[in-house]
Amino acid sequence: MLTRTSSRTRTNTRTRPGARRTAVGRRAVPLALSLSLLAGCGTLSDSGDDTTTLEVWLMAGSLSADFRERFVRDYESRNPDVRVNITVHEWPGINEKVRTALDSQNPPDVIEVGNSQVAEYVEAGGVRNLTTRVYDLGGDDWVPSLAKSGQVDGYQYGVPFYAANRVVIYREDLFRAAGVTSPPRTRDEWLTVTELLDEGEQQGIYLPGQNWYVLAGFVWDEGGQLAVERSGTWAGALDSPEALRGMAFYERMHALGDAKPGSDESSPDELQVFADGGVAQLIAVPGAARLITEHNPELAGKLGFFPIPGKTAEKPGAVFTGGSVLIAPERNPEAETEAGYAFVKRLTGRKWQREMADTMSFVPNRTNLSDALKGEPGGAAMAKAAKNGHPTPASPRWGDLEANNPIKDYQTAVLRGADPKAAARKASEQISELLSGGA
Repeated sequence: MLTRTSSRTRTNTRTRPGARRTAVGRRAVPLALSLSLLAGCGTLSDSGDDTTTLEVWLMAGSLSADFRERFVRDYESRNPDVRVNITVHEWPGINEKVRTALDSQNPPDVIEVGNSQVAEYVEAGGVRNLTTRVYDLGGDDWVPSLAKSGQVDGYQYGVPFYAANRVVIYREDLFRAAGVTSPPRTRDEWLTVTELLDEGEQQGIYLPGQNWYVLAGFVWDEGGQLAVERSGTWAGALDSPEALRGMAFYERMHALGDAKPGSDESSPDELQVFADGGVAQLIAVPGAARLITEHNPELAGKLGFFPIPGKTAEKPGAVFTGGSVLIAPERNPEAETEAGYAFVKRLTGRKWQREMADTMSFVPNRTNLSDALKGEPGGAAMAKAAKNGHPTPASPRWGDLEANNPIKDYQTAVLRGADPKAAARKASEQISELLSGGA
């Protein structure tokens, strides 16, 4: 719980128990946004004794308790007639909670959602269309892939909160021992370096057979897609020539380590595998380095970071842009609508985005704030990679696919020797069925 020093207002943050956050979108007729905010400043005037209570749902792992307290103190000082009540939720099971809240007559005023969940909630109904407020929110500077993840049919429903994506975490000492003086910048260089490092008992890279997020990046690099929408219908696209080339590159990288074809990031725990030694590279979010050194303190000071290399040195490899966006439910009184908008605008504005980068090491929602992570090598590498970030397909049923993921089965089949074209065709058919509502 956050303790406020003010005798008039307080922030109550209730953290619900559950598993840790996992890595990381229903369609309605767009509704025009109607807000009566004071022009320019985004603050609310004092209206005497009336106090508006602002209900905000945030997710575990997004903001520290100290950050939340400092932000709420700042917000309430600017909006003296508003009291903020923050509830912190765990990611497992959040989809049903959000859908229920959106369907209620008294939903929260602001909800943080995963950037692959927006389409699902929009289709369910009850999400406010924020398209007319994009300019006021500074949308011209948003990270393109994160901004796109908040859109459905070209309309903006989610306001970019923060981004996070994978980079290559590597053993600087093993690179030096192999005579590699700088990280590779192209795919060809990366393959050459990884082949050099894959020597004896040492693995050039640990790449689980079912890391579909990494595969997605290789597919996007080749100009392919996981799924495509045609006339409102989604279909799998892993059997396209471009997507097949992405899988072929995945096979080459996977062969330069000892990960099993049926393994994923958690089984076995890839961070523990890396920490146990004998692995030169791992693809993960930069924050994983801290967990690795907790497993093996001897690796402290030996880990470096670089963006996943692209086909040319001028452009980093494509990555899935994870992270969160903020949505505003529709069924709220005008005062709460105004207060919620002011809350979103302040939290996603330049000052607090820079503060969040400093505190949480997330990529800010704005391209012109990438310098905020310069002092941290992992964050800086992540920010560079984010320039070629991509969202998952904006299908309202993408969550169903992730829960029963045929992409992972496809990867395992190919790595075990199945014909890539036939396996890709089967996976694409399964993707089409899932995204069309089939079992």
